[in-house]
Amino acid sequence: MEALELFYKYKEQSIQGRYLTLEAILPILKKHNTNQQVKQVGESVLKKPIYSYQIGVGKTKMFLWSQMHGNESTTTKALLDFINFLNGDSDLAKELLEVFTFLAIPILNPDGAALYTRENANKVDLNRDSQELSQPESQTLRGVFEVFEPDYCFNLHDQRTIFGASDTGKPATVSFLAPSFNEAREINATRQTAINTIVSINEVLQNYIPGQVGRFDDSFNINCIGDTFQFLGVPTMLFEAGHFPNDYLREETRKYIFISLLVSCATIFENDIVSNKMIQYLNIPQNKVVFYDFIFKNVKINYDGNEIITNFALQYKEELIEGAVVLKAYVAAMDNLDSFFGHYEYDAKEALYKDDWGNLPKINQIASFSLDNLVFFVNGVNKV
Repeated sequence: MEALELFYKYKEQSIQGRYLTLEAILPILKKHNTNQQVKQVGESVLKKPIYSYQIGVGKTKMFLWSQMHGNESTTTKALLDFINFLNGDSDLAKELLEVFTFLAIPILNPDGAALYTRENANKVDLNRDSQELSQPESQTLRGVFEVFEPDYCFNLHDQRTIFGASDTGKPATVSFLAPSFNEAREINATRQTAINTIVSINEVLQNYIPGQVGRFDDSFNINCIGDTFQFLGVPTMLFEAGHFPNDYLREETRKYIFISLLVSCATIFENDIVSNKMIQYLNIPQNKVVFYDFIFKNVKINYDGNEIITNFALQYKEELIEGAVVLKAYVAAMDNLDSFFGHYEYDAKEALYKDDWGNLPKINQIASFSLDNLVFFVNGVNKV
C-alpha cells in the first residue's frame, strides 16, 4: 500500500489543528493500551503525568518524542497516526514490529501544551536543558533514554512559517537535521547514519512536495537534546514540521511527517544507510528566514503631506483564546522586502492605504486597513 493511502487509512480523526493537549490524546493512548504498552514515566512541573507508549518486539530500538515545545503539535499528530498504523493490520506494520521496538513520548511538555507555550511551566526551554537537566521533563526524557538504550532517536518539532528552502521561494514544509556531536561539526559513523537516513526520506518526499524540504542549521550546542544524544553515540534525527501553502492548521504537513517516519523505518529495515550520502545531504537546501505570512507591495502612503510608494509585511502571532489558537496578523516589516517572500502576496498598484491609527502601518500594529477605501483587509485577510 502506498504511503499516502496508509496515512489516510490510519489518520487519527479525533485530533486536528494546532492546539493539542494531554487530555486530547489520552483516549488514543487508552485505545492502544491493550497490553500495558502505556506507562507513566514522569511528571511535569505542574504534576501532570508524562506517558510513554511502547510497541514491537524487534532488536532495533527506536525512541521518538514530541511536544518538547508545548506549542509544536504537528509531529504529535503524525506520531499518533503512526502509532495507529503500527496497531493496524497491514503486512508492513507487522513486519516492522518484528524488527523494531518503538518507544514514544507523544507529549513531553504537557504544561506547555496546555498553555500553548514553547517553554514549560517554569518558562524553561527544554531543548536547552539537556546538560543541566534542571526540569522534571528533561530528567524524564534522559531517564527513559538511559533505560531504553535506543539505537535511533527521533526529535520531533514544529518550525515557524518564516522558514523557506533557501532562496527558492518555496516554504520549508518539512526540514531535517543530523545534529553535530562536536564543535567542529565532524562526521562520524553515528552522524553519518542519521545523514543517510535523512537523504532517503528526502528522496521520497520530493515526490510529494518537490523543493519544499529544508536542512536545519547544524551549529553545535551541547545543551540541545539532539546534539547531546548524537554526542552520546546514538544516531539522532531532528524533524521540523513547517508550512505548506494555506495550511495554517498543519494538516497537510502532518501527512509528510507520517511519511517521513514510515520511510525512516523502511530505510533502516532495508539497511540502506551504509553508504556515504554526505553530498546528497548538503544538496538539501538549508533553512533560511525568507518568508512573511503576508506581503503587500506598491502601497501608497500619505503621511504628514508626504506621499510615498512602499511595501510592508505582516506576520501572524498565535494566541490561545478560550481553548483555541487564534492567528492575529501584525505589521512586521516595512520598505525594502526584495529578499523576502509572502505566503500571501498582494500588489496594491499604488492604492492609498488607510487605517484607524494614523494611516501609516507601524511595526506591531494590528493589520486591519483599507486600500483606496474600496478593498478592506481585516486581520490581514481581504474581506470582500
